Amino acid sequence: MTQDKKRGADHLVAALIRAGVRHVFALSGNQIMPVFDAALGTDLRLHHTRHEGATGFMAEAYAQMTGEVGVAMVTAGGGLGNALTALISATYSQTPILLMSGDSPVSGDGTGAFQEMDQIGLTRPLTKASERITDPAQFPETVARLLSIARDGIPGPVHLSLPDDMLRIETPAPAPYPEVTLPTTDLPSSATPDLDRLTAALGAAQKPLVILGPLLSDTRYPGLADTLRRALAAPVFCVESPRGLNDPMLGRWKEALREADLVVSLGKPVDVTLGFGKTENAPNARWHVVTPDERDAGIARGNLGERLDQLWSADPRAVAQALTEATPTADRAAWVDHVTTLIAAQVPEAADSARLDSASVCHAIQRVAQDSPNPVVIRDGGEFGQWAQALIRAPRMLTNGVSGVIGGGLCYALGARAADPTASVFTMMGDGTVGFHLPEFETALRENLPFVAVIGNDHRWNAEYLIQQRDYGADRTHGCELSGARYDLAVEALGGFGAHVTRHEDLEPALRAALASGLPACVNVEIETIPAPKFP
Repeated sequence: MTQDKKRGADHLVAALIRAGVRHVFALSGNQIMPVFDAALGTDLRLHHTRHEGATGFMAEAYAQMTGEVGVAMVTAGGGLGNALTALISATYSQTPILLMSGDSPVSGDGTGAFQEMDQIGLTRPLTKASERITDPAQFPETVARLLSIARDGIPGPVHLSLPDDMLRIETPAPAPYPEVTLPTTDLPSSATPDLDRLTAALGAAQKPLVILGPLLSDTRYPGLADTLRRALAAPVFCVESPRGLNDPMLGRWKEALREADLVVSLGKPVDVTLGFGKTENAPNARWHVVTPDERDAGIARGNLGERLDQLWSADPRAVAQALTEATPTADRAAWVDHVTTLIAAQVPEAADSARLDSASVCHAIQRVAQDSPNPVVIRDGGEFGQWAQALIRAPRMLTNGVSGVIGGGLCYALGARAADPTASVFTMMGDGTVGFHLPEFETALRENLPFVAVIGNDHRWNAEYLIQQRDYGADRTHGCELSGARYDLAVEALGGFGAHVTRHEDLEPALRAALASGLPACVNVEIETIPAPKFP
């Protein structure tokens, strides 16, 4: 390289660092090796994973933990294909991530170059923006713009295609580099619409509910829901589970929705998780919806019709910030207490049995987590994951989001630990879910990112098994059985900590030993096959 020129890869790395990016979750491949080389000797740390999908899930967890844009990088072709699921998850969890993918050279377009494909066509439907570099001088401005898009409005994933030749060609650096607003965890204070109509509606309502989208969860904005609750004298809670009205984490909240006379949605789509806002689910409610997303706005209009009093095209975070400064104009203490009681309701637990069950495992994890420094609790999907959502609480929690995508929980643990090296990270998943990304235990060992994974092992894909029993009969269950494999021994073989638990009295000691080991740990617990918790 000449002194006054640098490769496109060097411009890319410089742009990321200038934007405050310090961690990139990546899996190597032919086209992106110039970026690996450019990162040497810089402040950019590459966490090298074992599967491209894992890179996106790790970036998603990192973003939720830090408020920054999570960054992932994969190679072209199947590498990008493997990462698409993480884009789906990040879209529905409203999480800002930047996925960068290697690409065939621009100079080879139309020639059938190695792994030539329409990457933008693949990713555009799954992202807020998807772009391809066609001039190495574009790197600084494009990176700055995409990072901003990922965070603006309703956060979500963006994609940048990195053609091989654009990374290798030398070009002068722009003077000056584009300015980049560094990520922040503060609520934005950008201009908001006149809120008089909204605050007036809240003041006049007798039984209002304020529902937050995933972008305003307690993990991302600690204390926000409580602050809003006091300022508005109204129940405030976040809905981020795919089960929505039947989310065991929110108890009997669907009863509150049926009683409400006003629903204010801050960034929460009026979709299946809110019962589509149908009259039978919220028979007495008028709605105010805050979203700058055109698709979500269209869903609200279509599902609510004339029950939609106001649709605000604004950043829900900015509106939330403005509402924290409101002064209560009504005394609704009884209503707030009533809804709080409904949300806090505990699901019926499984009966005691000779074998462990999901409820008893969750109670043990809760005891160990609350005794641990800086606990972070991660709940994957499936029947075992639903028990974890119902019974375990921690100051910071991550869940498989509204997309219903499962398998990311193990990867979330690595992303969370990279975001906070002081955290005690617990991640829960079934024996089906753990199979998606089991090799990432090796990544965790190599990258020194310890956590405790607890597997509820009932030797089957339990959700689907229960569907077969319910819909087709007990004699027509097939194709959902698993072997009861010793995942703990596999983790031990990789160099981690493993424990196999079959008795109640051994569970809590195994969890505490796993945490004390300081290693990526797998506690493989044999559990009774039971349905996920739910309210009638």
